[in-house]
Amino acid sequence: MEWPKLSFEAQIARLNPPAGRPVDMVLDTDTYNEVDDQFALCLSLLSPDRVTLRAVYAAPFHNERSTGPEDGMVKSYGEILRLLGKVNVKAEGFVFEGSRSYLPDGKTPVDSPAARDLVARAMARPEGDPLYVVAIGCITNVASALLMEPRLAEKIVVVWLAGHELAWPNTREFNMMQDKPASQVVLDCGVPLVLVPCMGVASHMTASTYELEACIGGKNALCDALCALFAAFTDNHYGWAKEIWDVAAVAALAHPEWAPTELVHSPILSSDDRYSFDNRRHFIRVVRSLNRTAIFRDMFTRLSKAEEILKKQ
Repeated sequence: MEWPKLSFEAQIARLNPPAGRPVDMVLDTDTYNEVDDQFALCLSLLSPDRVTLRAVYAAPFHNERSTGPEDGMVKSYGEILRLLGKVNVKAEGFVFEGSRSYLPDGKTPVDSPAARDLVARAMARPEGDPLYVVAIGCITNVASALLMEPRLAEKIVVVWLAGHELAWPNTREFNMMQDKPASQVVLDCGVPLVLVPCMGVASHMTASTYELEACIGGKNALCDALCALFAAFTDNHYGWAKEIWDVAAVAALAHPEWAPTELVHSPILSSDDRYSFDNRRHFIRVVRSLNRTAIFRDMFTRLSKAEEILKKQ
């Protein structure tokens, strides 16, 4: 596959935090897999001063909550519709089904409404005005779109929560390892990428049922639905906390001052589930830390004012 080659100057410029506000983004999410995706979707909808959410793509996933990647995608699509219904956001032309399987290899895309919409939406944008793709699941939809139209790499910036901190002993993280060929495509192709690692960076983005009830409980129907969904993940809430780390990817785009980054050469995802490095490779940005307090305070405030914010849109 011949990928477009951005110049060094273009790489760096595209990886700088966006200057204009709000910026256009799409969200690629395996929403039914966990509860943090729902929080990330809500944060995207409720941050119109920072980002404009243009589309939502359902990503495949396979674990104990699905029978396979297709079932995971279909359930995620349904969960997106359910959540949007609670805030009276219309899904037509806004929510798209994604891939029904993982990539068979690193050269063959999986066709889907999501991949086609991403290509069409991004390629129609004017030069120098990229579409930001915030991905919080396995990267199949995005990799498929890049394989369908390699010039897409010149039109988008991907913000992806995946893998672990670069010095971590392995990369065995759910988003990155479900579809390894897709992960390798995104790391290898040269698309501008902001990587938000899980363990070592986003792993402290946890909350408890007590905190959620204290901060957003009773504020509105959406807050109560999120509290109930979160609480349902365990029968023993004493001393329990759960990751809501998917919101980190949205926050990294919406508030880059809360997610300091470093320019690094894109790592190589090796066959033994580890990173290796080559300083001749293109640059990406890697988030090195997250201001958990600022991110959660902002999210709780927006959730509490959800009805007011949505009425203005």
